[in-house]
Amino acid sequence: MNPKSFDPIADEHSRILILGTMPSVQSRKDGFYYAHPRNRFWQILAASFEHPIPQTIAEKTQLLLKNNIALWDVLASCEITGSDDSSIRNPAYNDIASFLIGKPIEKILCNGAKAYKLCLGLGLDLPVLCMPSTSPANAAWNLERLTAAWRFTRSAVLPQTSAQPTPCPAQSQACPLRDN
Repeated sequence: MNPKSFDPIADEHSRILILGTMPSVQSRKDGFYYAHPRNRFWQILAASFEHPIPQTIAEKTQLLLKNNIALWDVLASCEITGSDDSSIRNPAYNDIASFLIGKPIEKILCNGAKAYKLCLGLGLDLPVLCMPSTSPANAAWNLERLTAAWRFTRSAVLPQTSAQPTPCPAQSQACPLRDN
């Protein structure tokens, strides 16, 4: 199968870009990011910003934009078996470098190791961090642990104060997903 990526969600206030790899089968069916009912992305993002879990596409878009977050996928298209990132073949990349022009994006957070590896190959001139995947396939990370790691997103988009941002647990030396 050769699925296509969705359009990016962003506005002139977006300071963080979250990148996945490619929409899942369920997301492609529903026409929006992270639609699989067991994917924890929206639940974790809502908890990170102390917001109710969004249910509709409009609510999900509002949660992102209200919190200065852009969302897209590294790949524009690829050959993939189901939703299995490890089966990706013949990837065609989204033009993320052009997308970033004129936007105040300061940091890229990749949802999972595959998105991170693909993104690193683009040579973007921004910090790129590997976050633990919110996919149900990432059973090693329970909801509590994922939420703690992703809570870092909130401190990354809040106005700078004298307080230090909360460190991302996925960046610790003990985590295989840390930014190298």
